Amino acid sequence: MKLIAAVDKKWAIGYKDKLLVHIPEDMKNFRKITMGNVVVLGRKTLAGFPNGLPLAGRTNIILSGREDFKAKDAIIAHSKEELFEILKDYDSDSVYVIGGGTVYKMLEPYCDEAIITKIDYSYQADTFFPNLEEMDNWKLVEESEEQTCFSIEYHFQTYKNESPLEI
Repeated sequence: MKLIAAVDKKWAIGYKDKLLVHIPEDMKNFRKITMGNVVVLGRKTLAGFPNGLPLAGRTNIILSGREDFKAKDAIIAHSKEELFEILKDYDSDSVYVIGGGTVYKMLEPYCDEAIITKIDYSYQADTFFPNLEEMDNWKLVEESEEQTCFSIEYHFQTYKNESPLEI
């Protein structure tokens, strides 16, 4: 299972249930990587998508504690245990955790790779991704040349978890 996110210098990912910034090249990269695969996300992240609909061309698994929650064309899991039972039907290399903050924090220990767009800026934020640089088991293994979008500088990074937990 893999994590995928865009983070700022402080590992922030959102503010008031919205992304911090929209970088077209990052969105294109996200789409290319996740297309045809499984995405795991929380209910609030889904609500932030266009029309609150699951991502097309992907199997969407929504994690929500609300028993009455339903989403068209999505699989709903109401607990980590239920999610893990559902994930047994999929190749873990095709599963991408895409947010939000609570879901990232819950599933980070079980992921073996993190695909990060690291933005060289600090935004006002209220939602954060786990800071992989502060964790002994996560190692930066790949980093792109510096990219720019208008005045925003960023890098595509890949981290590997040397000791992921078993699902």
